Amino acid sequence: MSRARALGRKLIPRLSPDPNETRSQRTFRRLRIAVVLLASMVTFQSVLMVVGAWRDDRQIERHMGVAAAEVLSAGPRRSTIEFVTPDRVTYRPELGVLYPSELETGMRIYVEYDTNNPDLVRVKDRNASLAIIPAGSIAVVAWLIAGAALAGLAFLERRRSRTHVTTQKVG
Repeated sequence: MSRARALGRKLIPRLSPDPNETRSQRTFRRLRIAVVLLASMVTFQSVLMVVGAWRDDRQIERHMGVAAAEVLSAGPRRSTIEFVTPDRVTYRPELGVLYPSELETGMRIYVEYDTNNPDLVRVKDRNASLAIIPAGSIAVVAWLIAGAALAGLAFLERRRSRTHVTTQKVG
């Protein structure tokens, strides 16, 4: 248990400086804080991605229109479509369609769109739940990288302190 606490102290940064802290220790502490802040920011962006998708879905559901569409170009993250509304107006949403996975150029699909903002379009029967796995994956990878960076910093700090102690004894 005490070994786990010692490891936790090395990996989790202390925000307040120690009065006896050396310049090197202060630098490593600040680097650990930066790593945790960066991973936290990536996690926050992942949460915002899911919240944004959910908000777009709610907007579409408030003023929903359904139309047949043709996929003009398809990609894993962005697909462009063209659809005609019941009042015979043709739209090509600038940002493409939401949840574009598994679409292919030339496909005929049904889309749900916001009648007040026809540029906000999603593939019929798809919703924000499809954004959870990619967003969660991004957050998990960010924390895995952060954990490796924190472990690397702990290793470097330990190695530097050993070298510093050895040079002091020799001198």
